[in-house]
Amino acid sequence: MLSGRRILLIIGGGIAAYKTLDLIRRLRERGAAVTPVLTRAAGEFVTPLSVSALAGEKVYTDLFDLTDEAEMGHIQLSRVADLVLVAPATADLMAKMAHGLAGDLASTLLLATDTPVMIAPAMNVRMWEHPATQRNLAVLRGDGVAVVGPNEGDMACGEFGPGRMSEPLEIVAAVGAALSDGPLRGRRVVLTSGPTHEPIDPVRYIANRSSGAQGTAIAAALRDLGAEVIFVTGPAEVPPPEGVEVVAVQSARQMRDAVLAALPADAGIFAAAVADWRVAHPSDSKLKKTKGGLPVLEFAENPDILAEVAQMGAGRPALVVGFAAETDDVIANATAKRQSKGCDWIVANDVSPATGIMGGAENAVTLISGDGAEDWPRMGKTEVARRLASRIAEALGER
Repeated sequence: MLSGRRILLIIGGGIAAYKTLDLIRRLRERGAAVTPVLTRAAGEFVTPLSVSALAGEKVYTDLFDLTDEAEMGHIQLSRVADLVLVAPATADLMAKMAHGLAGDLASTLLLATDTPVMIAPAMNVRMWEHPATQRNLAVLRGDGVAVVGPNEGDMACGEFGPGRMSEPLEIVAAVGAALSDGPLRGRRVVLTSGPTHEPIDPVRYIANRSSGAQGTAIAAALRDLGAEVIFVTGPAEVPPPEGVEVVAVQSARQMRDAVLAALPADAGIFAAAVADWRVAHPSDSKLKKTKGGLPVLEFAENPDILAEVAQMGAGRPALVVGFAAETDDVIANATAKRQSKGCDWIVANDVSPATGIMGGAENAVTLISGDGAEDWPRMGKTEVARRLASRIAEALGER
């Protein structure tokens, strides 16, 4: 998978640094050579001896080490790898990268490199959500830095939320995709998937039966062709694939914000079953049954994410693909949707209960473009995803 590839691994100073020991082992199992660089803070969590033993190579730590500079200067070290991987990427390291600071070996290597860079962020949830970190993240994405994670979960500090570094195998999958020689290498794709949940009160919500299976399959297929995939997913039943950047959301408005934050991209694929409406004024406390009758819910229209991106003008992805889940007049309704939204393609399917498609393992779609409607035979969702990913690669190759 990674035979003959060289990874320059920069280990940041956070508790997640312990995961890099397993990460090094997993990368080497797949044939990669790993050259490790430790920040001074990283040395508080893992020792140079343990890292060197697992990597089978010398560990670099000091910008002003005369021996290291004589053997391989920091400029050369930054450019001999196929990929520079920063794991964990702390808030401090991300800030240095975003602002072009070069006060130590790690930050100097990152500023001097002309090699693709990938980061695996890891930090406290409040630090991750802080506007400064999110601004820095946007700058790094704009500079072409690939991002894997972070995941959501329990943290060493006792808090819960996004900020956990991705697991080693997730990072390995992302590295494999980044170094793939597939037709989508170097392409960035934003993909939405799953349902959205629109709250009624703290315990109830409006949703739909989307499992997220088709979106997950498409994300994996795009990844396998070498694309950098930003996977914006609602609360789906099917877990997201490894090797993609996962942005978990609940509501349609959160999904819109996540999509816009992930741009620019070469393609936008909108497979999510976004709720058309939300409760205008969800209750802060649980609604109770009363003898006075049923509660009255006032609805408001949700943002139209597909139309907004398809019609945005400057910054619009070169290819915008929408999905149309219909129960009646499938082709006519989907064709009208493509025209009204302004997207390039619509992937339409019949989700009537008798088809078993909504939440099932198979799909039967029609690809609608400016050239007309192309019916695909019923097949597994994985095969649909591979076929669609191949068509996306062909289309982007022509643009």
